[in-house]
Amino acid sequence: MLDTAAYTPRLKTVFRETIKPALKEEFGYKNDMQIPRLDKIVLNIGCGAEAVRDSKKAKSAQEDLSTIAGQHAVITKARNSIAGFRVREDMPLGAKVTLRGDRMFEFLDRLITIAMPRIRDFRGVPGKSFDGNGNYAMGLKEHIVFPEINFDKVDEVWGMDIVIATTAKTDAEAKALLKHFNMPFNS
Repeated sequence: MLDTAAYTPRLKTVFRETIKPALKEEFGYKNDMQIPRLDKIVLNIGCGAEAVRDSKKAKSAQEDLSTIAGQHAVITKARNSIAGFRVREDMPLGAKVTLRGDRMFEFLDRLITIAMPRIRDFRGVPGKSFDGNGNYAMGLKEHIVFPEINFDKVDEVWGMDIVIATTAKTDAEAKALLKHFNMPFNS
């Protein structure tokens, strides 16, 4: 059993020891509290039309997302009915999970060092997917790039959204923070 009191994620240590001083020097912050840091990572799987046809698909997505995140995912439900898509209010359509603290650092480490190299024809992530407030969003076409997912037991391959929220005020600061975490930007 892993002693969680003595365990610190690798990226958290790297952030404290090397990234914080580098960002402080790069942007000339006077106070350590001005240095941007990771706030949370939100993972989302939307099942779409499959969930409308089969209500068990959202449960399957929830189980896969919980396995990837190491934390219980919640099922997302439709807010309103849309007759054209045969969606009713409160119909399960996907799953999401919000990671903070040590789990957030662990997930980012697995994403950058293990999952991204396993993506077919990977040429980096777009460097322009920032929202103007220092948050970065990206998508994966296949959730099976994570080693926690047993490929043989997957009934459906889901795409997933990953949103990395930071405390940075500008996109330049957020991009510098993620570059220090070795995020493979292609531009």
